[in-house]
Amino acid sequence: MPLFLTAIVSYLLGSIPFGYVLVRLFHRTDVRETGSGNIGATNVARTSPALGAVTLLLDALKGFAAAALARHFHPGASSLFVAAAALFAIIGHLFPVWLGFRGGKGVATALGSFLCVAPKSVLVMLAIFVILVAAFRYISLGSIAAAFCFPFLVWQMEHPGRDSLSLITIACVLIILRHHENIGRLMRGNESPLRLGRQ
Repeated sequence: MPLFLTAIVSYLLGSIPFGYVLVRLFHRTDVRETGSGNIGATNVARTSPALGAVTLLLDALKGFAAAALARHFHPGASSLFVAAAALFAIIGHLFPVWLGFRGGKGVATALGSFLCVAPKSVLVMLAIFVILVAAFRYISLGSIAAAFCFPFLVWQMEHPGRDSLSLITIACVLIILRHHENIGRLMRGNESPLRLGRQ
């Protein structure tokens, strides 16, 4: 499976809109018409916390599946192909062809795919996310900070090739850019904080 085919398969896997499908099936509504308007787990949880948790798991699994397939078919060049698979799975989630290229923010899909790319760095990234969300109660802040730190963590802990690190960096930049509205609200001080026990 050449690099181009890896990119196509990974994009199609990443573009499966689990959040949209689950809300449509169980609530007969369009998740894009509520909350932030995206199809990710955080917005799905505004309709149903249970469906939000399932969406988180499935979005992570589709990223993991894309990267794992790339590793399986390219064991001799796994670093580059797995990084490419991760990037295009994330792009698929951000811009799914099935929904007019209007998707989620890529955090769960990145988590799943990056587990195949750099598992040690993912653990540190998760720690950064948890600490920041616990301290400030903003999921978006934790996500943005984790995405910002991840390429540096990979560089220091995993020592990938230059091309692989470049693809990982592009993926993280896309995730941060997709949070541009959250960044604006954080700067203005009107971002919605995490409220445990409430929708």
